[in-house]
Amino acid sequence: MSKKDILVEISARHAHVTQKDLEILFGEGATLTPTKPLSQPGQFATAQKIDVVGPRNTLKGVTILGPVRSATQVEVAATEARTLGIKAPIRESGNVAGSAGATLIGPAGSIVIEEGVIVAKRHIHFSDVEAVEYNVQDKEVVMVKVSSDDRTLIFDDVVVRVHPNFKAAMHIDTDESNAAGISGEVMGEIIKK
Repeated sequence: MSKKDILVEISARHAHVTQKDLEILFGEGATLTPTKPLSQPGQFATAQKIDVVGPRNTLKGVTILGPVRSATQVEVAATEARTLGIKAPIRESGNVAGSAGATLIGPAGSIVIEEGVIVAKRHIHFSDVEAVEYNVQDKEVVMVKVSSDDRTLIFDDVVVRVHPNFKAAMHIDTDESNAAGISGEVMGEIIKK
């Protein structure tokens, strides 16, 4: 086994929307208002928030991430999916075929998405150059050890995602960070299988 450190970031619930859906939710001509850059180049949190409504409950104030996308998608933790009363599958971002649906409510209107609600599969972003440095390939599956005082954990089934515009960082959701007893940004140790 070979090992190498990677930044681990916690990705809270969020949504990605198309321009068309953005305008339904926030009004004709609406644009996203960046509030904070994210670790992935060109990605940002926005001032726009929506409510996500399921059969059982509502998640209020879900942040939309920018820029706009080609498909609308909502990423939640598994406990949040249960709170909503939906069965959101664990998927890589963008793989929403046959996933759960929900109603999205903004200040100007609402939409019903028949699919698009997922629990994001834990993953690591790498640029092409970083992938070579870390000796990993796109779609490879690795393990990552995250150390904490009382809940050190090895995450298995971590998918590697390589793209020229990516920057090295692992993303886990809030359920996973709680399981490992971590908050903020921490370093993890990649363990190749």
